[in-house]
Amino acid sequence: QVQLVESGGGLVQAGGSLRLSCAASRSISSIKAMGWYRQAPGKQRELVAYVGSATVPHYADSVKGRFTIARDNARGTVYLQMNSLKAEDTAVYYCGAWGPYSSGTYLTPPDYWGQGTQVTVSS
Repeated sequence: QVQLVESGGGLVQAGGSLRLSCAASRSISSIKAMGWYRQAPGKQRELVAYVGSATVPHYADSVKGRFTIARDNARGTVYLQMNSLKAEDTAVYYCGAWGPYSSGTYLTPPDYWGQGTQVTVSS
């Protein structure tokens, strides 16, 4: 089992930046992949960014060039740097992790989820 705790959400003006953090309860060196999802009111949860243990990060088209995901195995943490934020980025952001026995691809849902952190971008 892995517990994931997100932090770093908040209120920011359009054009601003935030950095989200997701801390795991244990070493993530055996975790195949980690990612960030978001869910806006009335919408389905969607993948925002994904990073495997040895793969090029994958991003949703809507955030390419603005968001960067980074994984720090030594700290057991994954980050999401969000720049040039837009009102449409407003959502609850969730961290996800794919366990060592999963497919580890973003085509399948994560095995573990965090509780979510709210990001609100004012226009």
